[in-house]
Amino acid sequence: MSKAIVVGASSGIGLEVARLLIQRGWTVGVAARRVDLLNNIGADDVEQIDVTSADAANRLMALVERMGGMDLFFYASGIGKQNRELAEEIELATLQTNGVGFTRMVGAAYRYFAQQGRGHIACITSIAGTKGLGPAPAYSATKAMQNVYLQALEQQANARGLDIKFTDIRPGFVDTALLAGTFHYPMMLKPQAVAREIVYAIEHHKHIRVIDWKYRILTALWRRIPRFIWRRIKL
Repeated sequence: MSKAIVVGASSGIGLEVARLLIQRGWTVGVAARRVDLLNNIGADDVEQIDVTSADAANRLMALVERMGGMDLFFYASGIGKQNRELAEEIELATLQTNGVGFTRMVGAAYRYFAQQGRGHIACITSIAGTKGLGPAPAYSATKAMQNVYLQALEQQANARGLDIKFTDIRPGFVDTALLAGTFHYPMMLKPQAVAREIVYAIEHHKHIRVIDWKYRILTALWRRIPRFIWRRIKL
């Protein structure tokens, strides 16, 4: 039986992935900032972790120790808002969570797996990292950073001869609290369907998985749009 830790399991995609792993017989530890939302998932252990806190990595390692090890580290924490007026507090909070928090937690998992000699790191990033999105500058920038960071770690692990697998999961718009509000997002995905595709990608050791097929086509088109055209597109 494999052991997984899901960070960001209190709602949305993280919650659905944790539930699905439990159904498939994994031993699962869950963590989130809102620990009261974790008690009814049915996980084997629970830890309160705020990824922006300096003690977050220590809390993760405490959970790993109580679990008796970790084979899969699944990271689902993140924030994102449209910020057309470029409000400073929104941009900085996004950088703190999606940049610093992501680096802190993924780094802790990587170091653990490097010492263990094997492991699997899977992270939810976003299709927003494909291009700079004017309505959400810090969000798209931090998601691009996450894409490149995982790519760099994968290269480093291979250079060091470490048996660490990586899965960069890039969903499109998912019907979660993150996108709640008055703005209508097109091609909205259901978190349960997204979770099933995520677990498939993890089990089949996919390096990058854009979810779903509509967004695979969309992002392929985005990459081919020249900068001089992209900057004139109104989103």
